Amino acid sequence: MKKVIIGLVVALTSLSALAGEGVVTVASTHSAKDTADKFVAIAQEKRLNVFARINHQENAVKVDMTLRPTEVIVFGNPKVGTPLMICAQEVALDLPQKVLVYEDAEGKTWLAYNDPMYLKQRHHIEGCDEVLNKISGVLGNLTNAAAK
Repeated sequence: MKKVIIGLVVALTSLSALAGEGVVTVASTHSAKDTADKFVAIAQEKRLNVFARINHQENAVKVDMTLRPTEVIVFGNPKVGTPLMICAQEVALDLPQKVLVYEDAEGKTWLAYNDPMYLKQRHHIEGCDEVLNKISGVLGNLTNAAAK
């Protein structure tokens, strides 16, 4: 019975990921800036490398355009990413990991990231389920912690 329930949870999770084209979203209780700041602090606390913070809203202002808060945080750990690239080198197109923090039209803040299981499908990754599951767990934990 336990295996059936786990199978259903995995299937439903996979269907929701496919419905969102492989993007997982998490609602935040903070502003976009505070959420991004919190995410970076938590990632650094977990000894992840934060390579870049790309503030698209600031860049839009530079070209006289208006954009709601939209920031991409690029981060990762070669101890996790490298084994994934060994399984399927093409996945390097999607590495390091990225999290999008944005404010929607209703003023709600969201975090979004690529579902590692979608990357598995996209890049035909085989033999790396343990790494993909670890990445899924880390992304879920980081985004949920930053959202609270």
